[in-house]
Amino acid sequence: MARDITAKRTVTPELATDRSGLVQGTPDAGGAADTCGDSPPARPAGDADGEPPVRFGGGYFTIWNIGVFTSAFTSRDRGRTEGYCPFGRLAIWCVTVNGSRLPLWSTRSLRQRAPRATSLDTRGTMRITRLVAASAAILLAAATVTLVGTTTAGAVGRAVTTQTAHKAGITDLAGHATPGAGELRPASGEEGDFLRTPVANRSDSSRAKDTRGGLPLSGIPSASTAVDLAAGATSFSGIDHKQQRLDVAGGNQWSLEPPDQGLCVGGGFIFEAVNTAVAVYDSSGTRLALDSLNHFFGYPVEIDRTTGEAGEFQTTDPTCLFDPGTGRFFLTILTYKADTAGNPLGPNTLDTAVSTTSDPRGTWTISRIDATDDGTGDTPSHPDCPCIGDYPHIGVDANGYYITTNEYPWFVDGFNGAQIYAMSKTALASGATAVRVEHYDTVRLGPAGNPGFTVWPAQSPTAAQYDASAGGTEYFMSTNAAEEANGTDRSSTVAVWSLTGTGALSATAGRPALHMTPASVGEYAVPPPADQKAGPVPLADCLNVTACSKLVSGTPDRYKESERPLDSLDSRMQQVDYANGLLYAAHGTALDVGSPAAQKAGIAWYIVDPATTDNGNLSATVAHQGRLATASNNLIMPAMGVRTDGSAVIGMTLAGADHYPSAAYVDLTSAGATSTIHVLAEGVGPEDGFVGYRLFGGRPRWGDYGAAAVDSAGNMWVAAEWIGQSCTFAQYTADPFGQCGGTRTALANWSTRISRVAPPS
Repeated sequence: MARDITAKRTVTPELATDRSGLVQGTPDAGGAADTCGDSPPARPAGDADGEPPVRFGGGYFTIWNIGVFTSAFTSRDRGRTEGYCPFGRLAIWCVTVNGSRLPLWSTRSLRQRAPRATSLDTRGTMRITRLVAASAAILLAAATVTLVGTTTAGAVGRAVTTQTAHKAGITDLAGHATPGAGELRPASGEEGDFLRTPVANRSDSSRAKDTRGGLPLSGIPSASTAVDLAAGATSFSGIDHKQQRLDVAGGNQWSLEPPDQGLCVGGGFIFEAVNTAVAVYDSSGTRLALDSLNHFFGYPVEIDRTTGEAGEFQTTDPTCLFDPGTGRFFLTILTYKADTAGNPLGPNTLDTAVSTTSDPRGTWTISRIDATDDGTGDTPSHPDCPCIGDYPHIGVDANGYYITTNEYPWFVDGFNGAQIYAMSKTALASGATAVRVEHYDTVRLGPAGNPGFTVWPAQSPTAAQYDASAGGTEYFMSTNAAEEANGTDRSSTVAVWSLTGTGALSATAGRPALHMTPASVGEYAVPPPADQKAGPVPLADCLNVTACSKLVSGTPDRYKESERPLDSLDSRMQQVDYANGLLYAAHGTALDVGSPAAQKAGIAWYIVDPATTDNGNLSATVAHQGRLATASNNLIMPAMGVRTDGSAVIGMTLAGADHYPSAAYVDLTSAGATSTIHVLAEGVGPEDGFVGYRLFGGRPRWGDYGAAAVDSAGNMWVAAEWIGQSCTFAQYTADPFGQCGGTRTALANWSTRISRVAPPS
């Protein structure tokens, strides 16, 4: 089955340079409340002990519009009762005021990404229903699975289908200094009416758990690595939440967490992308351009703050690289269609922008691949779709450009496995109107016949590092502890994948073959939430004061809010690199560290030696591996980058009893020796974002990934989330309300950090 990337059009979104003094807008008036069952709920109120009784699973968008319920919550509770009311096969928490039954949240607060399977048990909590394979699993010992050829489109476990990426437009990063007509900066009190919680991963295993009373030991010991200040590194602040929310698109942006930071470096430029903004810097850290993600990809604003209507296209999950072979920047995002209330409609695309030169401020061509996979639009028909191509990540070899996703049904329970999209890199870079795409489904191709999950493609520091064996080979790596892979939250196996014969991507016929082999490693487990150093959390303080809570959320907060731990994600694989014939990769894990030992979030890393024969058969040996942890603190969101000499850097966030969320890194030699933990930017205060507080769902987001990239001189550039501001409640409530002197917004205070680490002398 053939598919393309469609419809050529030209767009010229503005790229706004730094500016201030935008026109002040007016808060939205809100809308009428919906009756119970009219629309999907976002989350219920808490139960008697303060924990949310119904959970719609992890990783989904939420659009909140709480202000419309102000009158109900200010009626001094007369005639007001609460309880469950049905919504399809789920139950939501409803409030009855003077005989009228209402869901606690309105249509603007629906879940945007359907969770993993959920059903209401007798205790009123949501339990996870594991996806069960419909047929017998393929058992793997130490064998390699090779997937060649095609089967019937839409068949479960099919090998590969062919589709097409269509050229969709042209964009330009030449900046403009003024916002577009009708784009207004919102007033401070409007924040609670419109905020979105994009969670790039949908795994419930990454949901931060309550850690009161301490955690049991994980049974996975680790030495404690010392912490010091980085010497000789260049570090500067990247995009922060205030800039993402107020300084692009005239303020017509969602309030959202987490940033999902992408970073790529080339041609003397540093390109950063987050949810939902992009920026360009020179090598000294001077920012040259800033724009919204929607605007850059040629879409209308994600929300019109004047009308209160969401845009038709919502963008998220940016990831980028600079390809040393073509000398071009590549940026891929997930875009989904929504109605005017922000509700997902089902269709979604993987959008890839490619710069036409090595200067990212110039023209880019945009192509789109339909990831809906419901049999429409020339897509394959996968179970329970329309589906979302979640958590896209990218890699390259000499011949191809590769995008991988985690595929979940939008509106019902399920996980369809990681999807791999392979296409000609040179065709994309040339601006071709149609590019052949080979689409591989890994639903039963992981270890023990389980689904592949977060199958991360490799990139290389130079074009000379690509593997030319078997007609061109691209490598990938994944883990299998998470429930999407039918894991048990711990494992001693990683999967190494390859596509061989990638030279066929540039030909008119033939397709690469997919292979997988498991490799035994030291035990790892889904990490715990990452506690952070105690400090001022003015948003939490605000929510605990009725009048202040009404100002930021439209309703009193029934909970006692306090500082929350950071979500450590799960144990999915993070950035993968290939250099000198070796794969480098890292991911999060639970580790026992310190004296006495305590369970903390740490990092597992690997240097793997893959071997590909002339006929494409794959084997893999772990050359070096290790664990990173530090007593009383946590290491989360690792991002591995490697130089041509085999030395590497692992970027991360450091947080715990001794550190506010900080940007840090560790050096790794080609022989597998690690350095102390070097702090690039010490956090200034604790994370104080809305998603962590129970009124907004109680899932403190962080990450969901960082990035590392090497330049032509061997400098490693590391991107990490950190907290670069702090303020008291008095400063938070001073005019302009919630902005603490322009360092944050009323609802969030995340920051990103970009740092250059010189090669070892």
